Amino acid sequence: MDGGVLMQFKDLGLELVLGLAALGSAAGAGVAGMAAIGAWKKNFSQNKSASFLLVALVGAPLTQTIYGNIVMTKMTELANAGQYLWGVGAFAGLAMGASALFQGKCAACACDAMGETGKGFGNYLAVLGIVETVALFVMVFTLIVLGKM
Repeated sequence: MDGGVLMQFKDLGLELVLGLAALGSAAGAGVAGMAAIGAWKKNFSQNKSASFLLVALVGAPLTQTIYGNIVMTKMTELANAGQYLWGVGAFAGLAMGASALFQGKCAACACDAMGETGKGFGNYLAVLGIVETVALFVMVFTLIVLGKM
């Protein structure tokens, strides 16, 4: 591949880490949002109060986009120095995006349970926090690797 053509893709790793993390956040929040709307609909149709706490569950997957941005910022320094970080960006972004997607699926189950019972919010947050930890680990370990490059 010609060096000029290759230079056009120098920043691909940066876009991958942020884009894949954000894609997972969007999907996770979307899935959780649909479940929250369903839970509220069920509550309203039964003339029960609908808990606004479900919004916190829906928003949980959004933090992975922030983690992707933090990694992207560190990667920018290395990309400006001429490093190609496609693999780092792809796999870190994919792992953070998967964390966000599955966190959203867990949040959807939590919305359903909370809408049905009105109980267990703390337990549901604990599960979401465990799933979130995967993305935090990926971010920290990726920053450590990038720091050694």
